[in-house]
Amino acid sequence: CLLQLHVGFLVLLCGVLSRARPQFPRGPNFLQFVVNATELPSEDYYDYIIVGGGTAGCPLAATLSRSYRVLVLERGGVPYGRPNLMTQEGFLTTLMETDTFDSPAQAFTSEDGIPNARGRVLGGSSVINAGFYSRADEDFYQNSGFNWDLRVVNQSYQWVEGAIVFRPELRNWQSAVRDSLLEAGIDPYNGFNLDHVVGTKIGGSTFDSLGRRHSAVDLLSYAKASNIRVGIYASVERVLLASSSTSSESRQSAIGLVYRDQMGGYHHAMVREHGEVILCAGAIGSPQLLLLSGIGPRPYLASWGIPVAYHHPYVGEYLYDNPRNGISILPSVPLEHSLIQVVGITEMGAYIEASSNVIPFASSGSSAFAATSSSPLYLTVATL
Repeated sequence: CLLQLHVGFLVLLCGVLSRARPQFPRGPNFLQFVVNATELPSEDYYDYIIVGGGTAGCPLAATLSRSYRVLVLERGGVPYGRPNLMTQEGFLTTLMETDTFDSPAQAFTSEDGIPNARGRVLGGSSVINAGFYSRADEDFYQNSGFNWDLRVVNQSYQWVEGAIVFRPELRNWQSAVRDSLLEAGIDPYNGFNLDHVVGTKIGGSTFDSLGRRHSAVDLLSYAKASNIRVGIYASVERVLLASSSTSSESRQSAIGLVYRDQMGGYHHAMVREHGEVILCAGAIGSPQLLLLSGIGPRPYLASWGIPVAYHHPYVGEYLYDNPRNGISILPSVPLEHSLIQVVGITEMGAYIEASSNVIPFASSGSSAFAATSSSPLYLTVATL
């Protein structure tokens, strides 16, 4: 079960790869297979059912759809038609304008008291993040415990990069950050580099030269439209399990799942013979769904009155916050909007990045000494 939390990324790396750079439309026209979950049948059968249309679910679905019938279920909507999502300037606004049910960014606070956000939109957190792209540290492959075919890994990186990764053009703030990192001894200077390397480098960006965001949604352009359905505003409630027996053992297998649409209607998505349910709902959503389905620590499930289908003591455990320290300054000169483009990586593993944002500050009330204006004052805030 734990392995399935990572299977979206693994299958992407081991899947069928397109050799040609796709030509991506600039709007939702190519997503003719995306429908509101209310339009999906009350019961249907698929070879693969993928929970979560985010950074793992979208590329995985596109890959599998080349040969199989695939259903993707995403609890949010589509990012198109939301300017704040699709531009750098809307980054902070997206993270601040959150609500309980519908906002693309879902705010939450960890048990350690750390505020954060997770994506609730097709494309997942790749639609609400700062758009920085880098390949994994090579040590990850060496220490992961898997026997990776690095040739296929590198092909898969190219598969993604050909669709959504661009070389950023540095302006004032990012150039200053680069020069300062080098002056502070974060070297060597690696220039524009998509690999994870010690020193200072310019990384990839998922914002193109016109400032438009690209995300995991774009990877659905690789999909075979006749084999894929993507249901949005679909909230999966639990995975359906059934006992299966072999000559040597009895085991529980996923046979489908139950989800609700925006109107509260229930649907059953079932897998065909040899089919699979694959969880790509993130580091929080995937274990949560396993727990709701009765897979997890017996005492914890019992405390919530959830029938135990399979006792696994580690589901939902060992999730920690990443330590982070931020310093924000008000520079003496105006700066442009910029999200993460330059990073400094040290031998000890520190990761230094920076952004600059133009933020409106409005008066909180009237003053006897100054006229209150409806026009806010715009200030640049630069953050390390």
